[in-house]
Amino acid sequence: MSVLRAAGCVFAEDEARLILAAAGTPDELAAMVDRRVTGLPLELVLGWAEFSGLRITVEPGVFVPRRRTEFLVEQALAHAPDASVVVDLCCGSGAVGAAVAAALGRVELHSADIDPAAVRCARRNVGPFGGQVHAGDLFEALPGRLRGRVGILAANVPYVPSDEVGLLPAEARDHEPRVALDGGPDGLDVLRRVADEAPRWLAPGGCLLVETSERQAPTALDAFTRSGLSARLNVSEELYAHVVVGLNPAGGQGML
Repeated sequence: MSVLRAAGCVFAEDEARLILAAAGTPDELAAMVDRRVTGLPLELVLGWAEFSGLRITVEPGVFVPRRRTEFLVEQALAHAPDASVVVDLCCGSGAVGAAVAAALGRVELHSADIDPAAVRCARRNVGPFGGQVHAGDLFEALPGRLRGRVGILAANVPYVPSDEVGLLPAEARDHEPRVALDGGPDGLDVLRRVADEAPRWLAPGGCLLVETSERQAPTALDAFTRSGLSARLNVSEELYAHVVVGLNPAGGQGML
């Protein structure tokens, strides 16, 4: 623990306990501590991240799910508790899709990512829920038979403006793929693409959910509205999370 504290780990005691539990041998313990001290995110040292009550496998080069994104999962369950088809775009490790499927039970789950490393990792996490993972660019990766059938479309898109990626904490900047962070000049390039295409994939009453920042929220809401979705912003002060929810108006007013 003293080594971790000296390295600047804020929660050194908690981290030490987790590393001790994960290490099988003294040599493995030493190697894990060394990786953490040199700046590798704790989740990558352990090989997993806790997310919505699940232990999500994470690997080097794959975006680590954030606790604030649990709010996106909560909103998905609140707005579409009877969804039978769930799509997780920009899935990364597959954490969002896995968490939604775990809560809903028997659903048809499809996750997609453009990064091969993320696709491999996601397959390990959504497999226990019968989920399928597709490689490709957003909706191009999905089977065409899903058009008009999706009840929950979760898209944890990259939303950091390009010129601010370099300002991120080193754990993200140095150890996570830029494609999972960089959202273009204003951070909303991918969000706009998702919003534009989403109505063709959503079932009547289906919802699109995207995480964004407080600063970007008004522009994100406008992108949803322009695509024909009934949109609103939901905020968790506790998690400092901002989720834009768009409802397919063909299904009525829902819970917006």
